[in-house]
Amino acid sequence: MKKLALLALLAASGSGSAFAHVTLETPTAASGGYYKGVLKIGHGCNGSPTTAVSVEMPEGVRLAQPMPKAGWEVEVVKSAVKPFDNYGRKVSEDVSRITWKGGKLPSNFYDEFVFQAKIAAQPGKLFFKVKQQCEQGETNWAEIPAAGQDAHELKSPAAELTVTAAGAAGHHH
Repeated sequence: MKKLALLALLAASGSGSAFAHVTLETPTAASGGYYKGVLKIGHGCNGSPTTAVSVEMPEGVRLAQPMPKAGWEVEVVKSAVKPFDNYGRKVSEDVSRITWKGGKLPSNFYDEFVFQAKIAAQPGKLFFKVKQQCEQGETNWAEIPAAGQDAHELKSPAAELTVTAAGAAGHHH
């Protein structure tokens, strides 16, 4: 019963400001599983078209891969990480940032920027900092709520992902 109430709450909180902020289409992911992250960009910077979107991978998100996007260049930055094992291969450098650039998304249109990654984090919240660059201006969606603070109070909140216990997340059909 508790799970249903939580899902209803998540559904309710996600819908109101869907286009005001940069959000992840699927707000939950199971620990230990693969996650398809769909970043939704709902508007430009005060009417100016979006020309680049970059997302930082928080700790606990591994082996991120961007989905190519027609008309946009994709750039991947890797950083040194605490070594981990990936099917017998030791990984000591992993993707820390993905940037899509060189496209042009008019301010009154919405679009999606997609990546997939393995969620190695324990259950809890992860925050993906997103930088949106426009022809004029930019927005850093990087604010992380303090304990007990509602993310809706923040001007430019980071995209939030709730990590659930392994196997707890329902399958989407």
